[in-house]
Amino acid sequence: MSVQGTILVLDGVSTNRIMLKVQLTAAWYHVVQGEKLEGLAALLRRVRPDLVLTAQTLPDGTAADVKSLIAKNPALGDVPVVALTAQNDKQARLRALADGLDDVLTHPFKDTLLLARIRSLLRARADTQDLQFRESPQSLGLAEPETPHVAAPKRARVAVLAQKPRNGALWQKALSGQSRYALNSHHQSDLQALLSGPIPDAIVVELDADRSVLNILADLRSRGATRHTVLIGVLIDNNATRASEALDRGADAVCLGGFCADEIVLRLDNQIARKSRMDQMRDSLKKGIAESWIDPLTGLQNRRYAMRAIQQIAQQSAQTGRGFALMLADLDHFKAINDEYGHASGDCVLTQAAARMQQVVGKAGFVARIGGEEFMIAVPNISRAKALTMASTLCEAICAVPFRLPDQRTPISATISVGLKMSAPTYLSQEEAEPVEQLIKSADKALYAAKQAGRNQVQIRQSAA
Repeated sequence: MSVQGTILVLDGVSTNRIMLKVQLTAAWYHVVQGEKLEGLAALLRRVRPDLVLTAQTLPDGTAADVKSLIAKNPALGDVPVVALTAQNDKQARLRALADGLDDVLTHPFKDTLLLARIRSLLRARADTQDLQFRESPQSLGLAEPETPHVAAPKRARVAVLAQKPRNGALWQKALSGQSRYALNSHHQSDLQALLSGPIPDAIVVELDADRSVLNILADLRSRGATRHTVLIGVLIDNNATRASEALDRGADAVCLGGFCADEIVLRLDNQIARKSRMDQMRDSLKKGIAESWIDPLTGLQNRRYAMRAIQQIAQQSAQTGRGFALMLADLDHFKAINDEYGHASGDCVLTQAAARMQQVVGKAGFVARIGGEEFMIAVPNISRAKALTMASTLCEAICAVPFRLPDQRTPISATISVGLKMSAPTYLSQEEAEPVEQLIKSADKALYAAKQAGRNQVQIRQSAA
């Protein structure tokens, strides 16, 4: 049997636990059972569940106590906790949501709705875990991560997407007392109006008997602009099948039994807070990835970026048959600058030299700092003549204007040597084209030749192809 995940069921009533175990085991989940809070911490450490279903009231505590205990464990803090309440107990449902529970299900449980809600929560947790892994300093090779608490936006944008304009107006009015929301209402037939303005943080979608609205949920979830927008469905009745379909189409939560402003507000608060945390993790991940490719001193790309970029340029060149230039550049006598003026002044020269080279190359290619005073430049789709001109301009940019240092009255002069390797694969396959490692070695030999010839000049090695 293939196990889809581990679910911990907590309930003081054995028959309730047994019924849930039968339902969940039939769906290939591994089910672990518990009765009360006592001993739960040890059980959590041993089992490490993917999701917890807990009765609203346990013999020695509540669902809120379970949520609090799990939240204290860093390894389990993102595990969804769902409260199980009695049928038609609206106040219990609102209380559970107010206590921060991830969702509420009522007895008796329809298989379709129970399993759809579990799938939805496990997908959300998988997204969180994926971001946490990718954002971790180990995965990016970075230092200690910053993990500040993120609150929900002070004024989140919330849109009501109604099937009937009158419902949209009524729902917007009912929510308008929540000053933390910037509200607007749209008709479901006019998605363009909703998508043409600022993208909402959350959308409350009316789900009626028209099945086409389920396609709207799927459409919103698949669009890049609204892929991370919170989607909350509102069902006029208690149709478990339609609620299940809505969850599987992308809804983050579904409210049964009609519009309830109190429940919508609680779900919006919980879901928007989660979205804010996820957005911050995505932003942090993007920043971390970007910084992992950047040399912190000069702001140029680093060696890690350069090696991947030159590989991609070579692959494209092999596919198109158009040549590219690879240059290695090294500041001449840089050690003498460090020895005479100090490393801070040497860093200043490196920074200014990097800016000058970047200005010469512009968007035609990339400039990367790959060593202490060594740089790599690669330019795709360039002829030999233009590459030589660019390399000569790089030399001129360094030697023509002395470098000003903060603690020196007189600017100092510096020069640079450039080794140029032209690659012109002309319809060679990627396998037949010259390996990148060999291209770099050839450029390095050209750089050595420039140093041997007196520095402050360009030497070229032409591809044999």
